[in-house]
This record gives sequence, structure tokens and C-alpha cells, in this order.
Amino acid sequence: MSEKKGGLARSRLGQDVDPALARAGVSVHFDQRLALVDIAGSQAHARMLGAVGLVSLEESRLMVEGLASLAEAVRRGDFPWDPDLEDVHMNLEKALTERIGPAGAKLHTARSRNDQVALDERLYLREARERLAGELWRLRAALVNKALEVGETPAPGYTHLQRAQPILLAHHLLAYYQVLKRDQGRLADLRGRLGEMPLGSGALAGTGLPIRADLVAEELGFPELAANSLDAVASRDLLLEFLAGGAILMVNLSRLAEDMVLWCSTEFGVAELPDTLTTSSSMMPQKKNPDGAELIRGKAGRAIGNLVALLSVVKGLPMSYNRDLQEDKEPFFDTVDTLDLALPLARRLVEGLSFHRERLRAMADDPYMAATDLADHLAQRGVPFREAHRQVGALVAYCLERQIPLIEAPPAVLAQLCPLAEPASLAGLTLPNLLAARDKTPGGVAPRMVAAQARKAQGELAAERERGL
Repeated sequence: MSEKKGGLARSRLGQDVDPALARAGVSVHFDQRLALVDIAGSQAHARMLGAVGLVSLEESRLMVEGLASLAEAVRRGDFPWDPDLEDVHMNLEKALTERIGPAGAKLHTARSRNDQVALDERLYLREARERLAGELWRLRAALVNKALEVGETPAPGYTHLQRAQPILLAHHLLAYYQVLKRDQGRLADLRGRLGEMPLGSGALAGTGLPIRADLVAEELGFPELAANSLDAVASRDLLLEFLAGGAILMVNLSRLAEDMVLWCSTEFGVAELPDTLTTSSSMMPQKKNPDGAELIRGKAGRAIGNLVALLSVVKGLPMSYNRDLQEDKEPFFDTVDTLDLALPLARRLVEGLSFHRERLRAMADDPYMAATDLADHLAQRGVPFREAHRQVGALVAYCLERQIPLIEAPPAVLAQLCPLAEPASLAGLTLPNLLAARDKTPGGVAPRMVAAQARKAQGELAAERERGL
């Protein structure tokens, strides 16, 4: 291990590290994925060291060029990661020193692994946030496009997974657009809080050396410097914010996936996915399984667990840095990977969905889903709604018992059970009328309101693309 007697971090300890502790401290098998952002941060640091005279300009140049060659090795996949060197930082520093000589050992001047890893995580999260924001935007656009494609197709709306009132299929799809729009907002909010650069905070108290952290911040694109060195190295709320947003996003994707599973089931039978986005059974040749949707639904649990894991790590830590924070990376990386997989897959599933519109129309024309509208009709005629609800419920029970549609209730029965109902009220309870009546609020299901929702969503997507995500 690098921690052996005489090593960098054991200079005041007289014995070699215990092998059990050495194994626990190794993180290079997962933190090596920070290598490229670590190199970018180190190059900016090296340039700054040369600019302020803490190393010579020649030494600074050697560091920057040597780091560039390490980056190429990392990209090619042939960098020799050594677990005995513990982490990504020590591996890169040792390799740099072997390539350029004693100048490589000066790279760590005026910084600690504490502020170094805080910088790396911000850089990595910044890149991941930008990429994921783009994927989420494309998924939202796919939902809007699908809503426009299905047009004014009616569909049954559900509460408690029981048919409730007729809606438009586009309204259902646009509901997920709204959900994911808030997820997009959370990712956008995080961008602003990633603007503080922690490098220069040292192990916890900053440094007495004459550095210019502002030069590093400018090169790396940070608008601000960390305001408090303890906070800069000890806090992981930016990762927690990302993990929380990622967990919420995956839960929302899971709900969308569950709807797809239901839609594509034989029992619902209102949608189908292309063969390329389904699988068959190893035993039952007739099966066409929506595995992509099921995998998204299942992977939501990973994102939830990752958030809980890091919350549990951080909740008991005193200021400032503690080695427990090594455990922040695997949950962080796993949520990034999960979203990198789930968002494009969800988009492809939405794009691939084809709906059986006539079946949806027939389901939306359920003869009892007009009950609420009949109760509203009574309320407009002065019947207290609770009483109107009771009267219409009795009429529904009468029709169900005799297996006749609500609109075919005999006039005498209507007059007996709903005495203030106009005789023509039942005849007006047609599917087009039920849908058109829901136009009193911007979020209603009337076709013109849904069309306005879709137009507004298109404008929002275009504006977001214009100003950046």
C-alpha cells in the first residue's frame, strides 16, 4: 500500500497499516471514473502554481503535458490502476511523477485530497447533470409528440384503478409531461448550486501559500469560490440533492412504466410496443413481455436506496472531513448510471407505443362514467351536491341491477330517484358532451384545453432548448 511506513500519509506513524484497514481504504476500483475530471482539475491547479511562482513555469508545463498524456491513457483504457495506491488521486500522481520526474511530486502543493475530491465530484456531477438534463428534455418532447399524434382520442380516466370519468389519451400523456417538467426544474436548480469551486480549501482550513484560486475557478468554469473551507470539504448536500432528485425522477419514470405495463396487458389491451422493445418467454412462446418498462420500474428502487445510503452516511458526521465520505461515490455513480440507462429507454418506449384507439374510445364510453355529470346537473338546479350524489347513486344502482346504461333509465324512474332532473338530461350525457364540458379550467380534459396544453408544452420545450437546460 501507499500507506506503508515512510509513505505520504504515514510519515508520523511507525508501523505499516494493518491489511484489513488497507483493504477497507481502497477505492480506486470505483473512483477511477473520476480520472478525467481529476486530471482537468490538476491541470488547472498546475497552471496556477506556475503563474504564482510556487513551481517554475517549466515544471508547470511538464505537469500539464504529463497529465494530458495520462488522460489519453485513461481514454484508451490502458492506464495501469494499482489498488496498492488506494485511490484515483494517488494513482495519477504516482504515474505523473514516473513520467516527468520530481516535478510531478510538486503537483500536490497547496491542496489536499479533501478539496481535490470535492472538486472532482462537482466537475463530474456538472457533466452528468448536463447530459441527463438533455435526455430528460428529449423524453418530455417524446410525450408531447405522442400526445399530438393521438389527437382527440378518448380514454377512460381512473381513480383507485377503477374507471372514473372519460378523458383524452393526450391528457394522460401530458400529465407525465408535467411531472417530468418539475424533474427538469430540479436538475436546472442544481446547476446554479454547482457554481462554487472548493479547490483551495485544503484539508479543512485553506492554505497559507500564495495561491490564486480564482485562476483555477475561471479555467474550470466556476463563477464563485467556496465561501467556507470547512463546508467545502465536508458537505455532500449537492450529491444528496442530485440523489434526491434522481430518486424522485426514477419514481416518476416507474409510474409511467407501470402505466405502460397495464396498457400492454391482455386485460387492458389498449397499447402495444414494437417487437424490438419487448422480450419473449424462455418457456411460453406466446408471450410478449414489456421488459423495458418493468426494468425501469425495478431500477427505481436502486435510486431510492442510493439516496438513503448517502443520507445515512452524512447524518452523523461532525465538521469537517471524515473518511466515511469515501462512501459517497458508489451511490452517486450508481444513480448516474441508472438514469443514463432509464431516460433513453423510457423515451424509446414512449416513441414506440401504438394505441388501439377504438378500444380506448369504447372504454371511455362506459355507460356509468356520466354519473358525476348528472350529479353536477342536479347541483346546478339547486340540489345540494351531497344529495345529488345520493340520488344519482341510487339511479346507478337501479341501472346496474337491470344491466341497462345510465342514459336508458326509464323517465319514470329518473323522475322518482332524481326528481329535479330535466327529462332531457340523460340524452345529453354523450361522450363528446362529457369531454367538451370539462373546459372551465386550463387543466381540464376538453379537447380545446388539451390542445392548448400541448401547444404550451411545445413552447416551453423550445424556450428551454434556446436558453439551455
